[in-house]
Amino acid sequence: MSRPRNVSPTYIPHAKSGRGRLQWYDALGLRHEKLLPGPFGSPESLAAKARLELELAASPTGTPTPPETVTVAEVMCAYLVFANQHYRDQDGNPTEEVRHLKAALRGVRDLYGAIPAVEFGPLALKAVRQRFVELKWCRKTVNGRVERVRRMFRWAVAEELVPPGVYQALAAVRGLQRGRTPARESAPVGPVDDATVGATLVHLNRHVRGLVEFQRLTGCRPGEACRLRRCDLDMSGTVWLYKPVHHKTAWRGKTRTIAVGPKAQELLRGYFTPDIEVYLFSPRRATEEFIAERAAKRKTPRYPSHMRRNESKRVGAKRRRSPAERYTRLAYLTAVTRACDRAFPPPQELAPTTQDNGRMESHRAWWGRLTENQRNAVKAWRTAHHWHPNQLRHGYATRVRKEFGLEAAQVALGHTRASTTEIYAEKNEALAVATANKIG
Repeated sequence: MSRPRNVSPTYIPHAKSGRGRLQWYDALGLRHEKLLPGPFGSPESLAAKARLELELAASPTGTPTPPETVTVAEVMCAYLVFANQHYRDQDGNPTEEVRHLKAALRGVRDLYGAIPAVEFGPLALKAVRQRFVELKWCRKTVNGRVERVRRMFRWAVAEELVPPGVYQALAAVRGLQRGRTPARESAPVGPVDDATVGATLVHLNRHVRGLVEFQRLTGCRPGEACRLRRCDLDMSGTVWLYKPVHHKTAWRGKTRTIAVGPKAQELLRGYFTPDIEVYLFSPRRATEEFIAERAAKRKTPRYPSHMRRNESKRVGAKRRRSPAERYTRLAYLTAVTRACDRAFPPPQELAPTTQDNGRMESHRAWWGRLTENQRNAVKAWRTAHHWHPNQLRHGYATRVRKEFGLEAAQVALGHTRASTTEIYAEKNEALAVATANKIG
């Protein structure tokens, strides 16, 4: 095993000139060396050493390479090293921004990774944008990914990897405008009706149902519902207050308070455990409840020989992944999506079939036998009959705005600006009809 590289600068004498020099490795793993002024150990040399060490601490990429020789791929590698450390939640886990960055930079790497970064201009950025459009991404996604590419070059300017003119030229490229681009428009997210949610609930386990009902009653974000613990609840008043430690705007220094009314309180009491530190909605406890329920419904007696055989089988068996202590937003969404598939199966000619052995056709075999038109029909069916957890927040915001006004919806959703709340809360068109009926 090779010796790990020393990432901190090493101060050593230069044999031929007698001057001091620093050696170090940058974030890309490349070795660098710089000859310092003055004899080794002199005040002039030590002062230059201190300056360079401060520069390397402020910018781990260093600035020894002339900007003309830095390629786009090298800038990307250095930026991803920075992003993996910068975009993290309070637990130290990478946020979804890292995933979005990698998706955006993948197109840049494929088209322009080998060219010098100083040659990446507005035309190259437009070509990358056209690549995103051809991937059938919607206009807002394309604009967001292009902005991430610009953000990378802005960071590179601050690290002196590219000249400032590179980012200034890229800033001149405007985003795609609605109705004036071949990029498709995404449908606005709206609330989901209660009948659709009710048809899906019967196909969810008790803990995911609790997540859905809690969101419907409080309007919180999916991630806030997944992180709910009993110790995070202030139950001193008639209305409980849930103050999540982790939320969307925590990195901005903002607080978040979710009001939990009587109906939501009654719901949560069914998930309380003696340990107030555990998550109320837990995949691990859901799995344990499922196993216990299945064992209670067992009709075949537990013969000793059968139980011994099962125990011997479990000795060498290892679960690929144990159930987690809490749901993530992606796991929550996956559970809802699968429940929608069960609640709203596609038409018979598009659905999986039952094989001769009585088993249902596997997803791979089913999707492989469908034609391209049939696959598009299945996708259209799913788009029309699927919903996602964030739509529950939209529905809650619409109800609050209708009954109590926009300001109440803004406070309930935790938005700083009312314009953001208007995206979630649908306008009360019935009020406009009643006004026109009286005045018009």
